[in-house]
Order: sequence, then structure tokens, then C-alpha cells
Amino acid sequence: MSISILRRLAVATAFSLTAVLVPLSAATADAASCSVVWGSVPRSAGTMQQQNLVDVRSGQHACFDRIVVDLAGGTPSGYAVRYVPEVRAQGTGDVIALRGGARLEVTVLAPAHDDRGRATYVPANPNELVDVTGHATLRQVAWGGSFEGQSTLGVGVRARLPYRVFVLDDGATSRLVIDVAHQW
Repeated sequence: MSISILRRLAVATAFSLTAVLVPLSAATADAASCSVVWGSVPRSAGTMQQQNLVDVRSGQHACFDRIVVDLAGGTPSGYAVRYVPEVRAQGTGDVIALRGGARLEVTVLAPAHDDRGRATYVPANPNELVDVTGHATLRQVAWGGSFEGQSTLGVGVRARLPYRVFVLDDGATSRLVIDVAHQW
């Protein structure tokens, strides 16, 4: 073989390796940026306040799926979020069927009705509060009802993955935010 052919082979090999190594480096960097240290232990905070549950939403992010519970009026309400073998409906204790390999029970210390008993949140479909089609982690968000000042959501999750919970408050309204990571 001539030196010219060897040089061409060396250049072609270098380009081939670069094409393979660059995507691997980018993938590694993306995985590192999604590292979470949230864990999967139960979380709770706050107490019952004069707020009403008014909406439930979801969103997708690069490293996690998000559930947002909108609350209106007063000081932010408390919450309790935990993985459970099964989520039960408020008042009746009926098991809420959920898709996914794990179940998160979200209890918001706020009713879904006002002081006169009028509903402030009535889901169109209690079994599918939000459309989570295409979400990496969430499989289903279902209504567990509101009873004695507490409201429950059942969240079907792909697997028992780390999550975090926090409250955003602007004085008039607040939002309970639950982020469930795509991976450990």
C-alpha cells in the first residue's frame, strides 16, 4: 500500500471514531445533567388552611414529569406525598385502579369545595385528570375525592422513581408541585 492510501485510511478512521464518540459524549453529558438526589421517601409539610383545590395540570421536562395542583385563597395548604401499595378514595376507602409499576398518593390539605359546599374542582373524567400520554414517567393521574377538608390524587408512575415536592405561592394562589424523575 502506498503512503497516500494509508493516510486516507487514517483520516477516514479518525472521522468515523469522531462521529461515534461525539454522540456518546453528548449522551453522557445529558445523563449527568439529569442526576437527581431527591429520593423516594414520604414527604409532608404544612397544615390545613383556607384554600380550595381548583385545578390539576401536568407537564413534561427533560429530566422529570410534573404534576401541578392549583389552589386558590389564603395561606398555602399542607400536603402529604408518598409511595403506597394502593391509593384509596377519600370517604369510601375504595381502591383507585392506576396504571404503572408504582403508585404515589398525593393528599392535599385543602377541600375541592368552598365554604357553602359548592365544588371548586370537578374533573371531567375522575380516572384521567390530565392527559399524560407520551410522558416518560407518569402513567395516570386519578381523582381520589375530597372529604373532611382533604383532597386525594392517585398517580400511576412507571416505576418507584425519585420525586420532589414544593409549593409556589404568590399570596393569592399557590401551586403544589410534584416532580417525578425519569431515572435514578
